[in-house]
Amino acid sequence: MEYKEAVKQIKQKKFSPIYLCYGTEKFLMNEFIQFLINEFIDPVHKDFALSHFDLNETSIDQVVEDVETLPFMVPNKLVIAKNANFLTGSRDKTKVEHQIEKLENYIHSPVDYSVLVLYVQAEKLDERKKIVKLLKKQNHLVSFPPLKPNELSKWIQNRVKKHGCMISEQTAETFILYAGTNLQTLAAEIEKCCLFAGADQEITREMINQLVVRSVEQNIFILVDEIVRKKLEQALTIFYTLLKQKEEPIKIISLIARQFRIILQVKELSSKGYSQYQIASQLSIHPYAVKIADGQGKLYQERDLVDILNKLAELDYQIKSGQIEKVLGIEKFLFQVNI
Repeated sequence: MEYKEAVKQIKQKKFSPIYLCYGTEKFLMNEFIQFLINEFIDPVHKDFALSHFDLNETSIDQVVEDVETLPFMVPNKLVIAKNANFLTGSRDKTKVEHQIEKLENYIHSPVDYSVLVLYVQAEKLDERKKIVKLLKKQNHLVSFPPLKPNELSKWIQNRVKKHGCMISEQTAETFILYAGTNLQTLAAEIEKCCLFAGADQEITREMINQLVVRSVEQNIFILVDEIVRKKLEQALTIFYTLLKQKEEPIKIISLIARQFRIILQVKELSSKGYSQYQIASQLSIHPYAVKIADGQGKLYQERDLVDILNKLAELDYQIKSGQIEKVLGIEKFLFQVNI
């Protein structure tokens, strides 16, 4: 089940004896586990009712033993074990030996005074494994996939609302453009903007531009968007900002090329009938990046994108061979693609 369904059940005080949390949205996973802690355990009982394990250091059989042990001085307990990598297809690099049958037996006959939470940051579990099939059959899996573009925008709006402020859907899109899709980063930047704005105030694009710290990658993301929209002045402004931040022009060229390559790949895969979510998985990028690239790609023919990539490759060669000065070369490129 998806985490939203699990949250709904927990709010109704319907607790599963086991939760196997997996996916790439680590921030949501951590929030879910904290929510479960708050709902399942009385705050005064936390010292005795909560246990944490790292499965890179402790075997699953030891964890199950703790789950089965009667709680001391409290009515129930919550046992949380991270890094359940033995449930994925990745190679286990630790020397810990897990007796999986111990967990299998527990799944068939869980105790009624404990809740076990296993979690791993992985896109997929290995569903060929008997233990994963069993956990799935018993409906113990809770997935945390990347938020879809509309979900991400809604998440920002809800987060802002929790801080007592307001934000429009369009401005939420600007937030993503400036801060990226990492929820941890977005949460921190939202809190900053809300503190600046004050209670019951609206977060504006100007505030975001003034307050949000942009990574090099996000600046390039915005730079490429300005190139696509043929806004030369804005593109040059971002480029000069990157230079003031001591960013190497060769790196800037490489990142611009990467973004145009993504636009081309998204365009090609989209023409073959792939959904945005399938494309995101295939290219290992966030669905929101696919959404933006898909919109940008509609403004070009495939041959135009190939031509831009060829221009960037030629520029890279000319700079490295001393045929053109770095800054002048990028300025020339920006003028060419904005004609």
